[in-house]
Amino acid sequence: MGEITGAGIGQGVAVGSVVRMADPLPEPVDRPSHLDPDREGERARASLSVVAAELARRGAKAGGAAKDVLEAQAMMAEDPSIIDDVTTRLATGRTAERAVFEAFAYYRDVLAGMGGYLGERAADLDDIAQRVIAHLLKLPEPGVPDPGHPFVLVARDLAPADTAMLDLDQVQALVTIDGGPTSHTAILAREKSIVAVVGAADAAGLADGDTVIVDAAHGLVVAAPTDQELAAARARIAERAARAAAPLRPGALADGTPVPLLANLGSADGAAEALRLGAEGVGLFRTEFLFLDAEVAPSVREQQVQYTRLLTAFAGRKVVVRVLDAGADKPLAFLNDAPEANPALGLRGIRALRRTEAILREQLTALAAADAATAAELEVMAPMIATVEEARYFTALAKELGVAVAGVMVETPSAALIADRVLAVCDFASIGTNDLTQYTMAADRLLGTVAALQDPWHPAVLRLIADVGAAGAALGKPVGICGEAAADPLLAVVLVGLGATSLSMSPSALADVRASLSRYRLSDAKELARAAMASEGAAEARAAAETAAAERLDAGGASS
Repeated sequence: MGEITGAGIGQGVAVGSVVRMADPLPEPVDRPSHLDPDREGERARASLSVVAAELARRGAKAGGAAKDVLEAQAMMAEDPSIIDDVTTRLATGRTAERAVFEAFAYYRDVLAGMGGYLGERAADLDDIAQRVIAHLLKLPEPGVPDPGHPFVLVARDLAPADTAMLDLDQVQALVTIDGGPTSHTAILAREKSIVAVVGAADAAGLADGDTVIVDAAHGLVVAAPTDQELAAARARIAERAARAAAPLRPGALADGTPVPLLANLGSADGAAEALRLGAEGVGLFRTEFLFLDAEVAPSVREQQVQYTRLLTAFAGRKVVVRVLDAGADKPLAFLNDAPEANPALGLRGIRALRRTEAILREQLTALAAADAATAAELEVMAPMIATVEEARYFTALAKELGVAVAGVMVETPSAALIADRVLAVCDFASIGTNDLTQYTMAADRLLGTVAALQDPWHPAVLRLIADVGAAGAALGKPVGICGEAAADPLLAVVLVGLGATSLSMSPSALADVRASLSRYRLSDAKELARAAMASEGAAEARAAAETAAAERLDAGGASS
């Protein structure tokens, strides 16, 4: 089959033999039940309850992002609307398994039709339905196979419950036929540092026992590799292991130019692991975990406890916290749950917070109190800034409530194009490359159909980043990168060449980026950036940077 392409998660590479995950259970037969609706209802509710409890148990065991995902799934399993739908279908004489199948399929289609973040959650409902139906039919719970030896898992897609509980001593890599870089599979694979390639449609042709190379760095699965390809892959595995085991040191270029390497975190639970992997601080702390799935906003005290945990762990280090980034694509009953036709362009981020300013004031108050009680270097930033007026509003409010350092996220082309004026009214900027790429390329970051356009290597995106970097340098204001672009070792060098003063990423990427930066001087980074920006498209920009990098290394212009 040769090379199979997909979206790589991280920079890892693995070699192993394929084990295919079993196909989903077949659709339950639509036949009249021999039991009365009340009895079928008892069966359905009992199985839903068992599955919900098991998902919650797995979440508590897994911790981190997996805990949040699985707890959300457990709530879905006992959602009153779905249970009411099941009950209505049972009243027509259906079996419990058929009623569960139809009810979850209906809500899955509703979510899928909404697109965006909610559309990505549609697959979660399929997983819950499969687990409930298996319990009703007294069949083995769907899940990851256990062949008794290390293997490369190939699946249509993985449910959050499966990804969260993978045995990393056995699963060498993960390949999914469906899914994309923002799916739960990808999110959890990134958190667990699993070598993964997702959305590899042609992997459907792989069979149990096939030897493959899974190359996440290049988004490739190599089927039936040659001895030479196997040797090269194993050499790369050894090199990455050596880098991971190397003594930790601050991020810097070969000429000593410091480039602080920070961690992106979704809760304080990941602090210890980030520090172990060499994070010099936190460049993006997402606070949504405190708000999602809540009926009312958490109190100032409840928020302060969580912020204090994080700041205490990073005493003496910089911690950049993003205030709540929610809205129509992540609806909250107490913020903005009105449906919108295009939520990515709707009332989200700072726009939603201004509509309910009390929530923003409480969050800033809690952050200021946590800062006063700890020794970390707190910085707070607002998401989805598009105008100078929004930047001025947030900065003034943050300082009024006791936050000493207030900045903005640059995720919209408008903010990048007037970065000099935006930075003039705040203390720093942090570029969210995921959203900046989405809005620059007019390509929804959650849609697989336009995934090829969601590439931060595109010269249009690089030019906007360069504009922000130049504005920061002129004004003496820091400009960080907190999108996943910073986790690409070569692109990280280019970003520094464009003016980035710090890079923040998933902790698992820190070692690769640290090693890559150490090979180039600042002049090299600027040369790579010029080569990439002069290109016509994303693929050409990467190729140009690779060529320029090889030339600098061959000429001895960069450190070995």
